[in-house]
Amino acid sequence: MIDPLSNAALRVGGTWHRENRSCLLTRMSASNPSSRAGYCTSGAFIYWITRRRSVSGSQDKLLAAFTYVQNRPVCFHQDLISAFPRGLVQVTVRTKHGQVTRVNPFECSGARSWLARSRSNLRRSEVSCSSLVSSPLGPSAGSWASSPLKSTEDGEASVTPQKNRPLTQAKTEPDVSRFSESLLKRGESLRNSLGLGSKKVKNKGHVHSVTQSSLEEEKEEKEEQEEVRQEMEETYTLPELPHTPLSVMQINKLIETGLLEEAHLNLLAMRQEFQREREQCAEDSTMELAKKEKDLSLLYGELQSKIRSIVLECRKDLPGSVARIIQEEEARRGEPGGLQGSWMEAWRAAVREGVQAAVGRVPLEQSEHNPSWLAVHLGLLGKAVVEDLENARQALRWSYPPSFKVFSACVEAHRQVIGQHLKELERRATELRDLYALLDWTINTYKSERIMGSVSLQPDIKDENTELRLEENFLQQLKDKYCCRMKVDLGAFLDGVIKLEHEDVWQSGAPPTKEETYLVSKFPMDVWTAVKSNVVNSGKIDAQLEQKAVSACLKELKQFPKRFEAEFKRRCSTLGRQRVWAEYHISYINSFTALQQHMEGYCSVCPLEVEEFRKEVKWLIVRLMEVLEDQFKEGVKPYLRRMMTRKWLTNDDDFKELYSQTDLFSQHCAAMRPPHVQAFADHLHYHVVREYVGQLMKNNYSCKNRKHEKAGDKIRVQMGKLEAAFEDTSTLTWLHQVGADLSKIVGLKNKTDIKNNLEPLVRNYPDFRKKHLVAVLNFRGLVRGREHHAIMQRFTELKKKQGSESIDKSRVLFQDMDVTVNTDCLSNLPFSCLRNLLPD
Repeated sequence: MIDPLSNAALRVGGTWHRENRSCLLTRMSASNPSSRAGYCTSGAFIYWITRRRSVSGSQDKLLAAFTYVQNRPVCFHQDLISAFPRGLVQVTVRTKHGQVTRVNPFECSGARSWLARSRSNLRRSEVSCSSLVSSPLGPSAGSWASSPLKSTEDGEASVTPQKNRPLTQAKTEPDVSRFSESLLKRGESLRNSLGLGSKKVKNKGHVHSVTQSSLEEEKEEKEEQEEVRQEMEETYTLPELPHTPLSVMQINKLIETGLLEEAHLNLLAMRQEFQREREQCAEDSTMELAKKEKDLSLLYGELQSKIRSIVLECRKDLPGSVARIIQEEEARRGEPGGLQGSWMEAWRAAVREGVQAAVGRVPLEQSEHNPSWLAVHLGLLGKAVVEDLENARQALRWSYPPSFKVFSACVEAHRQVIGQHLKELERRATELRDLYALLDWTINTYKSERIMGSVSLQPDIKDENTELRLEENFLQQLKDKYCCRMKVDLGAFLDGVIKLEHEDVWQSGAPPTKEETYLVSKFPMDVWTAVKSNVVNSGKIDAQLEQKAVSACLKELKQFPKRFEAEFKRRCSTLGRQRVWAEYHISYINSFTALQQHMEGYCSVCPLEVEEFRKEVKWLIVRLMEVLEDQFKEGVKPYLRRMMTRKWLTNDDDFKELYSQTDLFSQHCAAMRPPHVQAFADHLHYHVVREYVGQLMKNNYSCKNRKHEKAGDKIRVQMGKLEAAFEDTSTLTWLHQVGADLSKIVGLKNKTDIKNNLEPLVRNYPDFRKKHLVAVLNFRGLVRGREHHAIMQRFTELKKKQGSESIDKSRVLFQDMDVTVNTDCLSNLPFSCLRNLLPD
């Protein structure tokens, strides 16, 4: 065979250009070897014969031509064919069977990108594209004359290129000459616009004109691309099937090399042959039919696998062949000799596999290497989804007929594959931030303008169902897992709060922080911020998750008061009666009060959980206040016991200590926030008054020799000081009168005036009984006699006058007050009774 590329001559426009073989190959680009294109020559023309063809009976000659140049997979260089519009380069082939066809190289995907540019540049030309360029050495490439690839059986060979001798220019028709001249002018114009002209032309260019020209060309290019992007026609004409199909090995070879249409035509021919033989089946040919059916099944399986690989690789050079094969097989579905099942479903499955492979290629780091591994992966996954769908919408869909609904199939595939992928990610996600990222991406981001709502996918995406195909209860399980992890993290955070309080406060014995006049701790704001952050972030996903987050946080927070109290007692039990011990209690009463108030904001969302937390805080505050009260009671107890004694009457040291302790705790009350400050101050006020007055009932001392007047004055003054200590904090103003009423009875100079001053005491304190009055009179020194009797009689009258009115339990002072009975049984007997006991 003669080398068709040696000293090849090219005709561009109307000019012949001689180039040797090496120079020609240098100017040709080998950037697209995967297109599997072959080349041959006819005279001075170089034609591109593609492997994408369905020519009945032409395989021998065309394959021979391709085999010869297969080792040199070259493409047309743009400079060589830029002047040729669509349709001007064709190959006319006459096979040994006498069949004639024309192959247009511009139908190949490798020339489409160039075609869009060249056609836009040639649109404004006046070139007539009605006729084809005729070869000066043979028939026109566009005519139905003899093919330049005549079979050796016809006794003709390719034209032998002449070495070392230039080709003479052939005579051309006038129309062809004018057309060639027009092409030359247009080619020169194109070279100038592309910056390929001479230096002289370049130097004369102007920036403004070049810019304007570039903008126009870009606009025309976009219009041309839109024009080219038209869906493949739904209907088609199946080429004539070969009279005799190729062998199984040959068909398999065609499938392997990517000649799918040709392989499919032979498969259909083989299938028809099988069906005819099956109808005429004789008993002795059953084995032969079974063998042929098996061969068909294997070949169809190989063809389907090849189609699957093409779809998976998203190859753009063969989708048209794939689509026609699938259409044809769907139409013949159920006929003998074919595969079971739907080819369209197999195609959709391949699309899903392609999407799955694309998802698998998205980078996924290990959590040990990147704490935000899942958020990063989901971001890249969303970007990959958009890019895949953009490719399907803008490029892939035009290679299939409308019935394939390529874009819809890709959207559906992404729905399924992404749903399965999210399930796998859920198994790996354990941290709260990862679970949050997964929930947010699944519920919000996937349907947002960042992915499925992207502007680049409009308007096609509007009519598609973009909901992810997730397993049943997947979202509910993911939300539960998220809330459980939130609860665990909050528990760990609260443990950290207690640990930090120990390190910063308890361990060093540092006093609490003072905010305005109140003692406070920093942890309530930290806890509230942590809870609020969880709730707010959950609310960004959806309202249901927000409610679940509030419930989870409050349930975990319910255990916090007891855990805090237990650790506080364990760490600070050695502080005892130190002042800082009381300050800690007050600061924690204030702190938990503030924390409870913060949580009250969620009462409308989770009222039950808020109420449970409120109870826990309430009982903690009650216990803290009881500790403070016990500390106060223990502190003043020894000084109260020495009231109303002989030492008390002559020495004020014990009262000074009592007042000092009372005043200190009164200051503590001022550092406590409402509403607990009132209750705490009332308890202290009530206790100190009751215990002070109770010393009068103990019968520890009886004033004699007019000492009762001094005692009365002292009671009045001391009770006034105690009242002043609680003036700003206590609400028990009804206790203020008891000191004045009792001091008057004790300090009156005349005994007869006592009965006239009993009414205020009986009126203000209905629980004041006869035994209490006897104890007060005993302290005054009035234990018997006529005046004593008169006083008791008057008291009885006042109580009868008061009647059986119910006593206000909120104003009870004397009811449970202990009264010491005078064990001296002879002290109240008249002297006349004692004479009988004396000896004679």
